[in-house]
Amino acid sequence: MKKLLMLFFLGNGLISFSQEKTFQFDSNKLLKHVEVLSSDSFEGRRTGTHGALLAKDYIVSELKKISIKPLGDAYEQPFSFRARGKEYKGINILAKISGTDVPNKYIVISAHYDHEGIKNGQIYNGADDDASGVSALLAFAEYFKKNPPKHSVILAFFDAEELGLQGSRYYVDNTIVPLESIRLNMNLDMVSRNDKNELYITGARDNQAFKNAIENQKASDDFKFVMGHDGKDGKQNWTFSSDHGSFFRKGIPFLYFGVEDHKDYHRPTDDYENIHPEFYKLAVQNMISLFAEIDSLKL
Repeated sequence: MKKLLMLFFLGNGLISFSQEKTFQFDSNKLLKHVEVLSSDSFEGRRTGTHGALLAKDYIVSELKKISIKPLGDAYEQPFSFRARGKEYKGINILAKISGTDVPNKYIVISAHYDHEGIKNGQIYNGADDDASGVSALLAFAEYFKKNPPKHSVILAFFDAEELGLQGSRYYVDNTIVPLESIRLNMNLDMVSRNDKNELYITGARDNQAFKNAIENQKASDDFKFVMGHDGKDGKQNWTFSSDHGSFFRKGIPFLYFGVEDHKDYHRPTDDYENIHPEFYKLAVQNMISLFAEIDSLKL
């Protein structure tokens, strides 16, 4: 990884690092997407509800604005399942960016757009969990328009994560592309707030190339990656805590990005006003930078 030299916050909201290759996204849009998706009008985005359909339409509309194509004939991958004694219908959203060097090998970058919905008259808006990951995926999409990846990338916005990883489970059983061609899942779930300016990465300890790439991301006072929560450090094991678990069950390597639980986790107070905007922007910037490092590897 080339050394990061300086960070500029430009007037138009773009964030760029002064280095040989520039990574850019619109930080104003990044925050706006979280604000919109976690607003009361989306009713907590519970799978199968009007709010979830609004979120689905919003994400598809943004992908079309960036001119990112669907993975298959359409962006939507509908599925049904039974959970907690009830029948549900969910919809994954899948988009594709063709790779320049190894187009037949894929990196899936994922986040779930569903949340807890309305409980006892209170809306669980899920700003950090996981409107933050969804907006980060849209920032990746924006970045890829000017910086095509070497491997093909699937942007997967999964539904029904909160009901047992149902959307990602359906996807890995119905991948559209050959399962063996998926070389890595990068899963983003809760990436917008942390009092210590730390973003954990789970899944790298047993892959020296991934460890090296992460360690090449220079720590700063404002942000740092921390490897852990993998069952080997005495902390809670996150191996199956989100949609990356569905990929791991299929033998696909994963890197899970997430913050430790905070006081608003799965509470109606997980609102846009409680995210940490400067940390969040740096988290997304560093995840994009790390992706570029990993994309350069032979996967």
